[in-house]
Amino acid sequence: MRPADFHIEGTKSEAIEVARNRLLVPIFLFVLGFSALVVRLVSIGLFEDISDQVIHAYSAKVEIVRERVDILDRNGIVMATNLPAPSLAVRPRLITDVQETADGIMAVLPGLNRAQVVNKLKSSRHFLYIRRNLSPIQVWKINALGYPGLVLEQAEKRVYPQGRLASHVLGYVDVDNKPQAGVEKFFNDHLSNPMRSDDPLYLSLDLRVQYIVRQELKAAMDKFSARAAAGIVMDVRTGEILSMISLPDFDGNNSIYPDTPEMKNRNILEPYEMGSGFKTFTVAMALDSGMVRLTDKFDATRPLKVGRRTIHDDHAKKRFLTVPEVYTFSSNIGASLIIQQVGIDYQKAYLERFGMFDRPVIELAGRSRPILPRHWGAIQSMTVSYGHGIAVTPLHLVVGIAAVVNGGRLIPATLIRQDKTDKNKLYGLPRSFVDDDYPQVISAETSRIMRHLMRLAVDYGSGGNARVDGYRVGGKTGTAEKVINGRYSRDNKITSFVGVFPMDNPKYVIFAMLDEPHGTEDTFYKATGGWIAAPVVGRIISRIGPMLGVVPMTDVKTKYQNLLLVNAKSN
Repeated sequence: MRPADFHIEGTKSEAIEVARNRLLVPIFLFVLGFSALVVRLVSIGLFEDISDQVIHAYSAKVEIVRERVDILDRNGIVMATNLPAPSLAVRPRLITDVQETADGIMAVLPGLNRAQVVNKLKSSRHFLYIRRNLSPIQVWKINALGYPGLVLEQAEKRVYPQGRLASHVLGYVDVDNKPQAGVEKFFNDHLSNPMRSDDPLYLSLDLRVQYIVRQELKAAMDKFSARAAAGIVMDVRTGEILSMISLPDFDGNNSIYPDTPEMKNRNILEPYEMGSGFKTFTVAMALDSGMVRLTDKFDATRPLKVGRRTIHDDHAKKRFLTVPEVYTFSSNIGASLIIQQVGIDYQKAYLERFGMFDRPVIELAGRSRPILPRHWGAIQSMTVSYGHGIAVTPLHLVVGIAAVVNGGRLIPATLIRQDKTDKNKLYGLPRSFVDDDYPQVISAETSRIMRHLMRLAVDYGSGGNARVDGYRVGGKTGTAEKVINGRYSRDNKITSFVGVFPMDNPKYVIFAMLDEPHGTEDTFYKATGGWIAAPVVGRIISRIGPMLGVVPMTDVKTKYQNLLLVNAKSN
C-alpha cells in the first residue's frame, strides 16, 4: 500500500472520531435531563401530596374589579350592583357585505331599526355602537354569525334589583354608567373607585320599612285620587333615614326621562306650606323662651282680625284656650296670639335654629331652599305661626320635629348607616358629628313637655286616626291650601301628618303627605290631614313597630290632660 493511502485512511478515522464525540455530548445531556425528570416525578409521587397543591391553586382568591361599587341597605340587601352586559359595535371599514351583515344583525336583534343599522354599517367612521347591554344568548348568536367588522365589547350594566322601591334615593346612571342623581351621584367618588370594589356603600334605609311606607302611600294615593305623595321614616336619635318615598316614582332599570314628574323627589325638591304641623315649632319656641306658660290662656272666642286679614279656626271652640288646647285643637287664632307674645325677632331666630332658613342637610343633590315671606311683618308672623306663608320641604319638617322630641338636639338627616367606625373616612363626607356637637335648639325640659302635647294632639285632637294601641303615638296634622295662579285654592290642598312613637321614649318620626287628595264617603268627603294622612301614619306604625323592636305598652300616662276642657270618654 502506498503512503498516500495510509494518509487517507487516517483522515477518515479522525473525522469519524470527531463526529462520534460531538454526538455523545447531546446524548449525555438528554440522558441527564431525562434522569432528573424521572427523579422529580418519583420524588413527587413518594413524598408530596399533589391534592393539596390543586386545592390551594383553586382556592386562591380572585379579585373582581367592578366599574361601580355595590349599594346595600342597612341589612346588607343589594340595592344596586353590576352585571356583565356586552355591547355590539361595528368597524364599518371591515364590513364586506352590508346587506347580508344587516340581515344577520336583525335576525338576532329584531327590535332595531334596519335602516339605522345599514347606515352605521356604511358609515365612514372608524367605530360605532349598534346595541348596548346584550343578553348572553344574543352574544352567542352574534358570535355565531362570524361576520368581520362586528365587535363585542365587554362592559357592565348598573342594575337595581328592587326596581322602583328606592329610586329617588338611589338615583340612576346613564348608558355610560355616569351618575345622574341620588346617592349614585353624591357618592360617585367612592362608587366609581375600582380600588373599593369590595367596600360596598351601606345606606341607612331598611328595605322592609321602605316597602311598607311605599305600599301604604300608594294605596292612599289611589284611594283619594291624589296627584302625588311623599313619606319619610327617620330615627330621631341618629338622624338615619329608614325610608324615603316620593310618588310617582321611576325604575332606574328602564329608560329615564329627567324632566317628567316621576323624577321629582318631593321630600327635598319641592317646598310646601305645611299648615298646622308648624304649630309644633310655635308652641315649642314660646315655652322655651319663657314668655309663655302652659297655663296661659288666649282668647279664641271669635275670629281674629289683623288689618285686612281675618284668621279663623277650623275647629273653633269659641272660648279662651290654654296652650295645650291651642296645640291639641289646632287653633290658628291661639297660635297667632302666642306668637304676638313671642315676637317676630324670636320667631325668626328659633326657626333659623331649626334649620328652616337653609337647604336641608342630606347626602343628595337637588335640595331646595325654603320659601320665606318677602316682608316679615306682624301679619306674616301670625300666618307663619300656623304654617302658612312659609314653605319648607318635608325633610325640613321631619328633622325639626325630631329635634323637638329627642331632647332638643338638631341632628341632621343622613342616608348612611351609622354603625361604621368612621363614615367620613369610608365615604368622603365633609364633616362628622359627635353627640356634643349637635346644636341644642330647645331645652330638654321643653322637649319633654312637647312630647306630652304631641301625645294629646293624637289622643284628643285631630290626629286621632293615627292612634295605634300600645305604641303611644304623638303627632300633628297639617292641611294647607295650595297657591294656584297667585291665589289660595280651597279645592287644592296639601294634607300631611307627622307622627312620633313611642312618645315616652321617642325613637322614630314618620311623615306622610298627599298632594291634592279628594275626600271620599269614608272621610265624609273631607280632605284634611286628620282624615287622609293620619290613618296612613297609623297603619305604617302598626306594621313597622314590631319589625323595629318597639315593645307595645299600655297604661303609659300623659300629662296636662287637666289643661284640656274635653270629655275624655268621648275620644
